[in-house]
Amino acid sequence: MYPNLYYAFRDLFGLEIPVLKIFQTFGFFVAVAFLAGAYVLTLELKRREKLGWLKPVTEKQRVNGPATNGELISNGIMGFLLGWKGVGLILNWDTASQDFQGFILSGQGNFIAGLLLAALLVYLKYSKSRKNKDAQPVTETVNIWPHQRVPDIIVMAAVAGLLGAKVFHNLENWNDFVQDPIGALLSFSGLTFYGGLIVAATIIIIYARKKQISVKHLIDSAAPALMLAYAIGRMGCQFSGDGDWGIYNSAYITDTTGHMAQVAPAEFNKAVQQNLAYFQQQYPDVAHIPHAPFTKPASLGFLPDWFFAYGYPHNVIREGVTLPGCDGQYCKVLPVGVYPTPLYEIIACLLLTGILWAIRKRITTPGVIFGIYLVFNGVERFFIEKIRVNTKYSIFGFHPTQAEIISALMVIGGLVLIWYCRKNKAVAAS
Repeated sequence: MYPNLYYAFRDLFGLEIPVLKIFQTFGFFVAVAFLAGAYVLTLELKRREKLGWLKPVTEKQRVNGPATNGELISNGIMGFLLGWKGVGLILNWDTASQDFQGFILSGQGNFIAGLLLAALLVYLKYSKSRKNKDAQPVTETVNIWPHQRVPDIIVMAAVAGLLGAKVFHNLENWNDFVQDPIGALLSFSGLTFYGGLIVAATIIIIYARKKQISVKHLIDSAAPALMLAYAIGRMGCQFSGDGDWGIYNSAYITDTTGHMAQVAPAEFNKAVQQNLAYFQQQYPDVAHIPHAPFTKPASLGFLPDWFFAYGYPHNVIREGVTLPGCDGQYCKVLPVGVYPTPLYEIIACLLLTGILWAIRKRITTPGVIFGIYLVFNGVERFFIEKIRVNTKYSIFGFHPTQAEIISALMVIGGLVLIWYCRKNKAVAAS
């Protein structure tokens, strides 16, 4: 596992670059996911614009004139944050680099450097605007195409999505939240994809209506982008070992080197007893640890054992038992292998992305592609939940997880959307 890019470069290329410790692997893949999604969304919006399905909107924009108070204030705030945390990070590198997230969320930093850099950026903005102090602000009328709004859409999706993912995660893990609400809200870990999707979709749909963008064409264009972004985001989960893995595969335990070793069913209970302190932290009743033994079939002998069970050595959340001979803060490995569900979702979602991309030109009824996306995503997540670790609810004798409930609603919603859009097209045609 690679908690941050420092470990990735050290392991893959033999390069030790200390500054890379501030770039978390999970955060890196989240950023790549947004960029990849933005690229695919832009391509599809441009295609629909060429077909005449999406039109530009005429807007007025202000040019020239001196800097506004809002621009000066925003420059000051940005300068202060960069100086406060950036210079503070450099001056306290030895300690801050060991816990970058903790440093960013703490009150530590260099206050004087923040003030100085804030003053500098405000002065530079003001000095530049003085050249236009005698120029009168001019309002120009321009045409704004939907694809030109992708940067705004991505920023809104990032902010609203992360907030929604954090809120839904804490609702799903309420007991942990009430024990440390501040830590749970400020922690960079613990994100629920569906929470982010629901909140971000709501905000973007409101924005699209305000900017007169066809909502159906926008969500159809976003379908392949969303599926691809989800797959890349799961790469962050897999490569960092963020705890978003499956239940234990009791057919495998971790050997002294941190690798998987196939064992008899009785060995699972032995491993539990040998690592009782760890398991008791995870489960109050160790007699009911969720697990399911599955040995690699002979027909799939070409696949490595870690495809079926993985210990996530050096995981970023430091969960498990200590690896022998390991020195550092990321020296934990799971004593029993778990199903690497992020890996399964990466494969499934990349395949589904390819299908959505292949059928997007064949299906011309607006809204249908997004309906198919909802069905695909719901089905994929519903079945992966069967081997994932999640909080279960008790509803009329059933015990679904939050993701199972939402994924079932997504499948139903997707089918209803497909039916509704096709029905409306048929009515319009008649």
